Amino acid sequence: MRFFLLFTLIFTSALFAQEKQKVTLGLGAYTQSQPYKGASNLILPSPVIFFDNALFYARWSRFGVYFLGEKKEDYAWGFSLTLQPRTLGYKASDSSFLKGMDERKSTFEGGLAFSASYQKTSYIEVMLLADMMKTYDSWILRTEVGHTYKAGDFTFYPSLILLYQPSKFVDYYYGVKNSEATDTRPQYSPGSGWEYGAQTYIKYPFTKKLSALINLRYDILPKSAQDSPLTDKNYIYSGLASLIYTFEY
Repeated sequence: MRFFLLFTLIFTSALFAQEKQKVTLGLGAYTQSQPYKGASNLILPSPVIFFDNALFYARWSRFGVYFLGEKKEDYAWGFSLTLQPRTLGYKASDSSFLKGMDERKSTFEGGLAFSASYQKTSYIEVMLLADMMKTYDSWILRTEVGHTYKAGDFTFYPSLILLYQPSKFVDYYYGVKNSEATDTRPQYSPGSGWEYGAQTYIKYPFTKKLSALINLRYDILPKSAQDSPLTDKNYIYSGLASLIYTFEY
C-alpha cells in the first residue's frame, strides 16, 4: 500500500509538469553482511524506484520532497526533506554468541538533505538524518560524492560516502549493557566515530526500456564499532541485483 500511494503521488505530480517525466520501476534481491559474531547475511526482496521531477524524488528506497532549489540545463541544486530505511541490527537468536542480548532493531531515518549536480554527471549530497522510530534515538550526518561514467553499453555510477555516527548510534548497535555482559562478552560503551564507504551502481540495457541494475557497496566500520566484543568484522558489504523498466510520460 505504501508503494502504491507513492507511485500515485509521483504520477499525479508528473501530470502537471511541462515536460515528460522519466520513471524507473523494478524489483531485485538485496543482500547485506552482518558484522556481528556468528550472524548470517541478510537477503531481502527490494523494490527499486528512481524518479526526480524537481518536486518529488525517489532514489532506490529513499524518498523526498524538495522545498527550495533550482534546476538548469548544466546544473541543479536543492534542499529537501527525505526518508530512508536503516537496515542494521540483530536478534539474540541470530547466533549463539548473541544469546542474552536485547534485540537491536532496524529503523527509518528522516531529515534534511542538500544535493547539487553538474552536467548531470557529477554530484554531491549532504544529509542530516534523525531516527524517526526512536530506535537508537539520535542522528547521523552523511556526505556522498559521485560521478557517472560510460564504457560501451555499461553505465557506472561510483561514489564515496562519509558517515558520522554519534555515540548513541554506535552504542545502540555495537554496545553491551551491564545486564547483557558475560565472561566472554564484557560490558562495552563505544563512543562516536566515522564510517567510510564506497559504492557503485552498474546499469546494462537489454532494450531501450528494460535494463539490469546492480549495486555494490563496501563500508568500513568506525573504530569504536570494530573494538566491540560483538563484532568479528570491520566492514559491511552489500549488493543489489535487479531488473528495471524505464519509461516516460
